[in-house]
Amino acid sequence: MDDREQQRKVKRRLAMIRHAQEVTGNVAQTCRYYGISRQAYYKWLRRYEELGEDGLRDGSSVPLHCPNATKTEVVGKILYLRQHYHFGPHKISMYLARYHDITISPSGVWRILNRLGMSRLPTSQRYKRHKDRWKRYEKPLPGHRIQVDVKFIEPLAGSRKKHYQYTAIDD
Repeated sequence: MDDREQQRKVKRRLAMIRHAQEVTGNVAQTCRYYGISRQAYYKWLRRYEELGEDGLRDGSSVPLHCPNATKTEVVGKILYLRQHYHFGPHKISMYLARYHDITISPSGVWRILNRLGMSRLPTSQRYKRHKDRWKRYEKPLPGHRIQVDVKFIEPLAGSRKKHYQYTAIDD
């Protein structure tokens, strides 16, 4: 929330307090007019009396402690496996369960990687299935596999004889 929105809320809350004190003198009527509960009104009144206008600002809603957060050691191991071995979330989860006795779901690993900006590997580092990898045609014996190409060569001026070029490459 930006500062202008905070200032707008402070002005509205201050207007509610002044309305109850100066205009109506009745808290219940003011609360009905502004559409808030009496408990909310008295909360803002108590804060205004203790802290002044700063008490009418919204406080932070960030929790002080998160007991279910993934431990930093586990996050470090996930990052290490991703950076050095280019493992995906499923493989990292399996590796941690097998070798470190750490149970974390693949979706939890993915959320950690995504939060740290490492959700996708570059194309060159992605895992390719064995059948999709580049395959060389190397054979154990020479002449076992030959690639043959035939090319027609235009006849020379004044000659009627056809010429062909044969090329054989041993893979």
